[in-house]
Amino acid sequence: MSIDSQSLGVLILAAGKGTRMHSEKPKVLQSLLEEPVVYYPLKAAHDAGLRNIAVLVGHMGEMVESYIREEWSGVEVIWQLEQLGTGHALMVARDWWSRFDDVMVLYGDVPLVRSETLSGLVERHFAEGPQCTFLSTVVDNPSGYGRVVRLADGGVRIVEDKDALEDELEINEINAGVYMFSCRALSVAISQVGRKNAVGEYYLPDAIHMIGETEGDVNVIICDDDRELIGVNTPLDLAETSRELNRRMIQRHMMNGLKCMDPGSTWIGPRVEFDEDVFLEPGVQIWGSSRLSNGSRVGAYSTLRDVKLGEHSVVIGPSVISDSDIGDRAVIGPFAVLRGGVVLKDDARVGRFVELKNSVVAERAKIPHLSYVGDAGIGADTNIGAGTVTCNYDGRRKYRTNIGTGCFVGSDTMLVAPVSMGDNSSTAAGSIITKDVPDGAMAISRSRQTNIDNWYERKNISRVSGEDGDKEG
Repeated sequence: MSIDSQSLGVLILAAGKGTRMHSEKPKVLQSLLEEPVVYYPLKAAHDAGLRNIAVLVGHMGEMVESYIREEWSGVEVIWQLEQLGTGHALMVARDWWSRFDDVMVLYGDVPLVRSETLSGLVERHFAEGPQCTFLSTVVDNPSGYGRVVRLADGGVRIVEDKDALEDELEINEINAGVYMFSCRALSVAISQVGRKNAVGEYYLPDAIHMIGETEGDVNVIICDDDRELIGVNTPLDLAETSRELNRRMIQRHMMNGLKCMDPGSTWIGPRVEFDEDVFLEPGVQIWGSSRLSNGSRVGAYSTLRDVKLGEHSVVIGPSVISDSDIGDRAVIGPFAVLRGGVVLKDDARVGRFVELKNSVVAERAKIPHLSYVGDAGIGADTNIGAGTVTCNYDGRRKYRTNIGTGCFVGSDTMLVAPVSMGDNSSTAAGSIITKDVPDGAMAISRSRQTNIDNWYERKNISRVSGEDGDKEG
């Protein structure tokens, strides 16, 4: 959809307290698939081709403003210091929306709204030319929502739940809270909105009735999916919305080639990307800006967050990987943990009970099992024996370990950083390495072995005689 960037603004209302969430965070920052609730209407507006966007903040607005500044460049923030209703919100933001010919208004707590719904609303509004167009939907339980009252003369008005009469409470068509206004008509109507209602607030829907009476037609578009525009107000709403969003994500990706063994147990964030022919086993979670390449596979109950997984690479579950870049044909797991900037090159192997942190593992290198490698560089074709630890922290600072190409690190080696191993060098099992190892050398650092003859017999005699404090009885 092509939209004149100067003609249309989008105002997202995110100033409410959200007291029913019982949280120290504002409602619009509650997490849905590891993104804030307000992320979804922002993304829907952006995907609909809308660019002039502002978010109106109020309660705990500093937190919301910080999120907008960090994550949504170009989105403006408007403050509603005193929350006196949705009509008051439009009064506060008048200087901003007066720049445009038309303005869309929607709530920041409707994460299921689709970009297609918003673009369809804009197209209908522009094509038919009313002064106001808004969305409604029909629900089984309208309690708590404003009712859409159809008038005998063809007009409409919206009655809030707390102000509705008995017969109006029976109406199942509700106001979905997504509006398109002619800014000229809105400017006149919003100035006339009063506070004579049950809660003493300025209601934006009152402006719609005034526009219908004085300016001309008000159009109502019924949204067929009643879930799409329902607000998130409670922890229960949050959980139900998470499931629906996740179902949508998985369905969309599977239509484009994702193979998902058990969609019902799989969770995928909204910024995750897949190439074709990726396979996910049951219980997998993938979050953040992860991207999984063609032919890759993630094993059961693994969690990936902000991970790039190369072509035909395999994560054997359960494993946990975050902030990492995995090359092609790599194999990871089971029970592996990769975090904090790990780079795993093509054909590398990280096995069971291995933890990597802030390290680069070069092509064909292997860390098969039971090792911790932190703040290290491991060269191509190097093998790290079981029980190896890079001792990178002295209590105050962290230091780096560099291991060259073609090296063999014996089992149970402690590499006390800062330390380096040259190409084709080795360590003997059980060594504590505190000095650099030259190219091609073997480093051995352990005490000389002492054998105590007849130890078994001497030990048993001591027990019988009660020596060394080991007395019977």
